[in-house]
Amino acid sequence: MEVMEMEFFYEIFDPSLPRHGPGDDKWTQKALEVLLPPGEKRRGTGEGRTLKVLDLGCGTGPQTIVLARALGSPILAVDNHEPYLAELRRRAQATGVLDVLETRLADMRQLRLPPGSFDIVWSEGALYVLEFTKGLEVCRDLLAPGGLMAVTELCWLRPDPPQACRTYFEREYPAIMDIPANLAAIEKSGLEIVGHFTLPESSWLDNYYAPLEARLRLLRREYATDPGKLEMIEGVQAEIDLYRRYSSWYGYEFFMMRRQ
Repeated sequence: MEVMEMEFFYEIFDPSLPRHGPGDDKWTQKALEVLLPPGEKRRGTGEGRTLKVLDLGCGTGPQTIVLARALGSPILAVDNHEPYLAELRRRAQATGVLDVLETRLADMRQLRLPPGSFDIVWSEGALYVLEFTKGLEVCRDLLAPGGLMAVTELCWLRPDPPQACRTYFEREYPAIMDIPANLAAIEKSGLEIVGHFTLPESSWLDNYYAPLEARLRLLRREYATDPGKLEMIEGVQAEIDLYRRYSSWYGYEFFMMRRQ
């Protein structure tokens, strides 16, 4: 995107939105419990050691807050947009977990973090920036031996999606694969699969698209005479409309894994 387009992109996806991708606090909690069943939160980390957690592509951090409250462990939250990190710090302060949080402004493609330095790597809706297979390698290398990882990734849920749906993703995310192909990529990368599940439609429609659609209505009125901005607004609306029509064919899969 050009600079002006990027600025308006961030105006659309304003920090005030509750989420910037599909998700739900309870499903973040569920994924954490699959990785670390109650009573086992220090498994594999050594007696008396504190878990070190990385949240990669954290955005405004709804999942970061869940992890901080559940684990009470130091979390490094990384994103490339400072207003999102500022909002995360505000939310962390409001929920009483700011003391375990460190935020860092960085590009996921240039992290410069020491290999093997984290016990848990988390990334909801962000690994696509690197493409899934490359993202797995990056995250795996940041994990200590036996370390744990959880990510969400856009997947085909059914074979033979309608042509309109397939055409959209050939343009927007050609790296999309089905769940078995992603599971195979996980195993090939040297990670052991601990579990996986599909996010429900409510994680898209209630928590993400409904607030986003309300914002689009406001921006349409504000920029009614700006064709360029209106085109970007309608592009986001087209994504929402596509999901309403074809949600049975694609969605986010939550993958939980362990470094072997």
